[in-house]
Amino acid sequence: MSVKPSTKSVDGRQLRVVYGACPHDCPDTCALETHVDEQGRAVRVQGRSTHPITRGWLCAKVNRYLERVYHPERLLYPLRRSGPKGSGQFTRISWDEAIAEIAERWQQLAATHGAETILPYSYAGTLGLVQGGVTDARFWNRLGASQLERAICGHAAEDAVLLTVGGRLAPSPETLVQSKLILIWGSNPASTAPHVMPFLREAQRNDSRIIVIDPIRTLTARSADQHIQPLPGSDAALALSMMYVIVKEGLHNPAWIAEHTLGWEPFWERIQQYPPERAATITGLAVETIVALAREYAMTAPAVLRISDGINRHTNGGQTVRTLACLPAVVGQYGVAGGGLMYSTSDWLKWDRATVARRGEAVCPPATRSLNMNRLGAILTGEADPPVYSLYVYNANPVASTPNAGKVVEGLLREDLFTVVHELFETDTARYADIILPATSQLEQVDIHKPYGHLSLQYNTPAIEPLGEARSNWDVMRALAAAMGFKEAWLTASADEVIAEVLTATEAQQPALVGLTLERFQAEGSIPLVIPEHERVPFSDGKFRTPSGKVEFYSEQAIAKGYDPLPGWEPEVEARPEPTRPASKEEPLPLLSPAAHHFISSTFGNQQTMISKERNPTLRIHAEDAKLRGIRSGQLVRVSNERGWCHLVAEVSEDVRPGVLATTTVWWPKFSPDQRNINWTTSDRLADFNGGSTFYTNLVFVTPQESSQPQQDPVGVFIATNS
Repeated sequence: MSVKPSTKSVDGRQLRVVYGACPHDCPDTCALETHVDEQGRAVRVQGRSTHPITRGWLCAKVNRYLERVYHPERLLYPLRRSGPKGSGQFTRISWDEAIAEIAERWQQLAATHGAETILPYSYAGTLGLVQGGVTDARFWNRLGASQLERAICGHAAEDAVLLTVGGRLAPSPETLVQSKLILIWGSNPASTAPHVMPFLREAQRNDSRIIVIDPIRTLTARSADQHIQPLPGSDAALALSMMYVIVKEGLHNPAWIAEHTLGWEPFWERIQQYPPERAATITGLAVETIVALAREYAMTAPAVLRISDGINRHTNGGQTVRTLACLPAVVGQYGVAGGGLMYSTSDWLKWDRATVARRGEAVCPPATRSLNMNRLGAILTGEADPPVYSLYVYNANPVASTPNAGKVVEGLLREDLFTVVHELFETDTARYADIILPATSQLEQVDIHKPYGHLSLQYNTPAIEPLGEARSNWDVMRALAAAMGFKEAWLTASADEVIAEVLTATEAQQPALVGLTLERFQAEGSIPLVIPEHERVPFSDGKFRTPSGKVEFYSEQAIAKGYDPLPGWEPEVEARPEPTRPASKEEPLPLLSPAAHHFISSTFGNQQTMISKERNPTLRIHAEDAKLRGIRSGQLVRVSNERGWCHLVAEVSEDVRPGVLATTTVWWPKFSPDQRNINWTTSDRLADFNGGSTFYTNLVFVTPQESSQPQQDPVGVFIATNS
């Protein structure tokens, strides 16, 4: 269907208006409006004013999206390595040469070692159905490549929520204005979901109290009514102690628990192990703080608990989220407008998986091994058997964003590893490629986006022609399929044909899609899911998507997975033995690495505007810890452990509590003085649930950098000096 674009007159120019969607890893999934001039150049990107969440504005990152699209260092042509690996020496080649070389190498590998020695590596550079989900599955299933377990973000938390309530069914952010207490636990929406913030401000004007629980005084915490700072990794102990107080003081909801939960008696036995006095020694909080928090949560209705994925990136992250998900059940707040758990809206709609992936097609080889992306360094340096001989990277920048990054670089330097990177820029990862392919931006490709923070779908119409010879993820998959001799229609279909196919298959199972056709999306851009008003409060019918239909405090599914059947707290694998005791300068401290305000993982990390706003890769350290180590603000410090090291600029700050360090991510290593970032120290150990990441279980030593010379990074931003 051809949709006639609308136009608007600006300064005497007729600008074409194109509707789109933000593709990045953010629950807001904003509806975009791009203005294009007569020469076909995009001149403005803004949020759509009619969208219920976007409301006409964009975050600090995407508001400058055109700087990304028209960046002078955009890759515009395919390149082949012409120097040593990692040297950044490349020569321009044609697309035909690039595709032919990749196909020939893969055919040789498949014949000699098996196609499972080829590994696709991708994550959330774009979250679209086509350029993400379908690209992640169809071609690779047909090829018989190794499967990638994409577990780097929220895998442990997702498993925990599913085990407890059976579905990721958060209420839409608009419902926050109905809450009287909003408990934001381990989440910083001001930086990672900014379109939640207006609803929080409105709730405060309606006399709602906002309490932030986070070891770091984040941007969100600064505007909260109360900020509570437990020690990292102690959150489950705090939640269990809250439940102890709630039950001991008769503030729980016994009738609701009896009707809607499973396993209360054994769970209550577990809870009794965490009186406030014990929890105080684990969390570093005062007994009075724990008791007051428990009382306020239990005695205020409706109360909503908001969490996000940061809190699950510990070795005990799965159990932490399971425990938190039980809190609303103990006080009977599930199924209440303005109450419950706000984690993710992902399960309000699930794409038809068989149509997306085509795994069951007769032409596809049997399912191959699954390799966990958190272990990429180990996989490339001997853990995989048979070895991975070819790596294809897209929608990701693992050298910057993957744990234990030094091991990743060691693997990428293997001479017998054939690496292809499909990217917009020469990232730190792309520098190690044998072939680099130029990728399109969101303004140059078709897609449709299902959010995980609200309930509207967004269609993305290309606003401009691809720059240079850039191609979308899906178009490259189509070209590779043809070169490999794969002729199936589901590998050659256009992006719009794929979208129509998945919409039709999904609508047959999901009433939320009834009537939402490709043609409607092309015309309207953004459309809410078809959810009756009385169903918009999650679990309002008292039915949960667990096997029992109840909130499962005790989970047989957890036993089957090898987990503790009950929620609980375990110390982190890397933790100070006495976390509340003042540390000596020879002892390591826990380091948290939350998201920066101006980067989305490593995306936007090469834009000068964003770099200048973030200023430096800094290490926030409390004055007590800084004094003990002879560190002052602005000084270069070495952060290290057995995995690796990097240099950061010290920022002596009250934003972190004593005994805790923090640095924001993800800085590109190439823009750091030592060509490293904090992921040279983070662990590739897996979490307790579902192979999740453990970035935040990270003990490091901090020492002043001995050199007295000023340090400067390649873009002239690094300003630390010890002089």
